Amino acid sequence: MPLYEHVFLARQDVSAQQVDTLTEQFKNVIEEGGGSIDKAEYWGLRSLAYKIKKYRKAHYQLLNIDAPHPAVAEMERLMRLNDDVVRFITLRVDEHETGPSVVMQNKGGRDDRRGPRRDRNDRPERSTPAASPAASSEASAEAATDSKEKE
Repeated sequence: MPLYEHVFLARQDVSAQQVDTLTEQFKNVIEEGGGSIDKAEYWGLRSLAYKIKKYRKAHYQLLNIDAPHPAVAEMERLMRLNDDVVRFITLRVDEHETGPSVVMQNKGGRDDRRGPRRDRNDRPERSTPAASPAASSEASAEAATDSKEKE
């Protein structure tokens, strides 16, 4: 049977338990069609790159499917009808990944790539101290006096 990777996005208003319920519904459709879901990963509530149907976030769910095409087509048809599913994509692959997906491996890894954080206290001192406003007004008064004496 062909292998598929399927990712769907659920509305931000639904809970994680409701996303699990949706996953079970779609799993039943695949199993009734003669296929199986090898792996299901919940990627969590994540920000979208742009608004989709007025939503800024969505629950991401990955399914690794081993099923005939009619079963996958029926699952996609039901997703189009379901109001809780915002978007989905199904890709045919040669083989499924073993172990956690790249998204799960990099979860929380974004801060690690940035390196150590530099706070304001860690910045090097300036070589010349900044003049205070009072000192600058005194300096301008002296310059004005010097220019009057030259005249």
